[in-house]
Amino acid sequence: MLPLRAQICLRVNMNDNFIIPLNGLAAGESRFSWHAGKEFFDAFGNEEIIDADIDVSVIVEKSGRYLGVDCIADGFVVVPCDRCLEDLRMSVEADVMLSVKFGDEESSDDRQEGEREIVFIPEGEAELDLSQIIYDYVYLALPMQRHHAEGECNPEAVRYLAGEELQEERETDNPFAALKDLMNNK
Repeated sequence: MLPLRAQICLRVNMNDNFIIPLNGLAAGESRFSWHAGKEFFDAFGNEEIIDADIDVSVIVEKSGRYLGVDCIADGFVVVPCDRCLEDLRMSVEADVMLSVKFGDEESSDDRQEGEREIVFIPEGEAELDLSQIIYDYVYLALPMQRHHAEGECNPEAVRYLAGEELQEERETDNPFAALKDLMNNK
């Protein structure tokens, strides 16, 4: 662990969300933190996420040309339930471990370095934008089927989807339903 004076903790402006400035980044450990809300997901054209409250903490380790980025995205998103279409609040936790390499991606066959995913950025790039990476990892942390726990869905919607209301409507709208009852009374 580095001495406290060597650690940098920054709260980044809204305009600089998810941007790590590479020029002037001190050797050692630097910390960043951001918030991802509904606006963050809207910026990617995502209409499925109704609301979000995710805190993103990032630790950047710089040593010479090595740059390691560890991110933790923790919070919740609100999506429509697959069963009843009511709002469903889901907890989300995504851990991202990256190794940043400078240069051309085509010149390397490596995509993984141990447990770390390798991210390539052009030589001389002044900043690392993590917004797409955070978006992808948070979205991938959501399950494929998103629904309330058993018994927590809107009962009217579940009844409608099960076809019970449709059957009742068909019987009341059918003028011959009364004749069916006459046949059964014999």
